[in-house]
Amino acid sequence: MSNRVLMKGNEAIAEAAIRAGCRHYFGYPITPQTEIMHYMALRMPEVDGVMVQAESEVAAINMVYGAAAAGARVMTTSSSPGISLKQEGFSYIAGAELPAVVVNIVRAGPGLGGILPAQGDYFQATKGGGHGDYRNVVLAPASVQELYELTVEAFNIADRYRVLTMILGDGTLGQMMEPVLFRDEEPVETCEKSWATTGTRGRREHNTIQSIYIEADALERLNNTLQAKYRLIAQREVRAETVNCEGAEIILTAFGTCSRICKNVIRQAAQIGIKVGLVRPITLWPFPDRAVAAAAAQPSVKALLDIELNAGQMVEDVRLAVNGIRPVHFYGRTGGNLPTQQEILDQIQVLARS
Repeated sequence: MSNRVLMKGNEAIAEAAIRAGCRHYFGYPITPQTEIMHYMALRMPEVDGVMVQAESEVAAINMVYGAAAAGARVMTTSSSPGISLKQEGFSYIAGAELPAVVVNIVRAGPGLGGILPAQGDYFQATKGGGHGDYRNVVLAPASVQELYELTVEAFNIADRYRVLTMILGDGTLGQMMEPVLFRDEEPVETCEKSWATTGTRGRREHNTIQSIYIEADALERLNNTLQAKYRLIAQREVRAETVNCEGAEIILTAFGTCSRICKNVIRQAAQIGIKVGLVRPITLWPFPDRAVAAAAAQPSVKALLDIELNAGQMVEDVRLAVNGIRPVHFYGRTGGNLPTQQEILDQIQVLARS
């Protein structure tokens, strides 16, 4: 392993993408993720790559479509309202079965909102904010180290399944600085892309990339293919971290920055005699239903408490996973506010006494 390097989260994402083989980046500046563009502008020429500041988010995602169709490892990044503008392109990329990586460093909303951290884009990311029956793989890092590692993995997953893979961070993770331990060699998977539009030179039939099907049966075959792919991803790519769950009275669920706060709360709760566990989804889609259900099913568990930087979004998936066997409660902050450890501990104490 290499030496540790102190880096901002956004910079770690950009460096990870380059190490993962990304040589095409298309974006448009919006805080709190603009440092990714800055870093790419500096580094891409050094690796013979291409960085384009597009004229809009819509243009950027269509450039991603083109590069992905040609078989390139390609990425775009933005923040909440910018991601909204890219959603039509996400659906086209899904319909064309193209691999691509998208990063959303979430800001507070709705609307233009503010540049402070939030998790209000959970629905948008996990439920397919564009049109049609499609899914994105969504990875939720909780540290700068994970921003690096999961960005590399995002490119592998994208190529492995020809699917759009998203990194869902937030303003805190993008802007904070932590030491990053880079690998000497990245675990980059190489996938044959015989489907790519790379030119035939007269040696094979033409490849065609499209998402328009006039005949209903042809479009249904595509949809069936996509759904089979998503089922396979749900079987193989679920990731979650469980902390202190065995014998716990209260199970917390949280992702990203909120999960970091919850880990400190677990220690605080232990000091007053309450055993608290945490299930942290690392893949928001596919959601770790089994990990949540297994933690909830323990006889010692009184209730679950979901903590988010929104008005209650992931909590719906938590409740589906628990399926009524335990009560699921929610505590969230919005507008860019972070819940304090004491606020969460107060909620835990109420549930422990009930």
